[in-house]
Amino acid sequence: MSKPAFLIQWVRSLLFVGQAYFMMLVIGLLYFPWALFSRHGAMAGCHAWCVWVRWTARWMVGLETEVRGTPPTDEVIIAGKHQSFLDIILIFGAVPAGKFIMKKQILYTPIIGQYGARIGCVAVDRGKRTEAIKKMVREVAEGSAHPGQLIIYPQGTRIKPGVKAPYKVGTGVLYKETGQDVVPVACNVGLFWPRTGIIRWPGTAIVEFLPRIPAGLELDEFMQRLESDIETHSNRLMAEAGFTQIEA
Repeated sequence: MSKPAFLIQWVRSLLFVGQAYFMMLVIGLLYFPWALFSRHGAMAGCHAWCVWVRWTARWMVGLETEVRGTPPTDEVIIAGKHQSFLDIILIFGAVPAGKFIMKKQILYTPIIGQYGARIGCVAVDRGKRTEAIKKMVREVAEGSAHPGQLIIYPQGTRIKPGVKAPYKVGTGVLYKETGQDVVPVACNVGLFWPRTGIIRWPGTAIVEFLPRIPAGLELDEFMQRLESDIETHSNRLMAEAGFTQIEA
């Protein structure tokens, strides 16, 4: 890409990112009265913003988005490949009642914190992932957890396309202790929406819901299957987009 073309794409990306965050505030405020009194209102507001981002990405920066497979609608754990903020938007926007484990400090962020609490996110102190797992297990056992799809990222952070990173056992602990199925999700979104920076590249960003892993497997078998499914299909999606630099 020539320097002028890169500069144009960067400016388009800057405008896209700016309006996306501005519209997060606008949509959040519009749905806020409903969200305060109804979890459905909070979900509707979050889903509306996801739709807005996908729509504006298409015509502002040339970024198409696609969701493949069958998003779950029952109470399951969704374990996804995490490459950028876009996979969060696409996965959450595709399921009826998504929720996350989030830092407790976010609860005190105006609007965002209230939405997080209303959709059923599990708030924990920074760095206390074990506490989050115990809290989730306890709430599921007590029947006090909000029903829905818990979205987690087994590698724990955003991973640059092509880079290998270990899968953490916390996902396996949740799988064993809750007795829930796990739906793996592969993606290639980091090729078009990097984990850092302003630039957004044209193309087709994809998340793919894979066949679920049924409850009841031994921990080691589950972890091996989870990593194999996600990595194999993510590599295929990236290769489909023309990316071949997979780390050995």
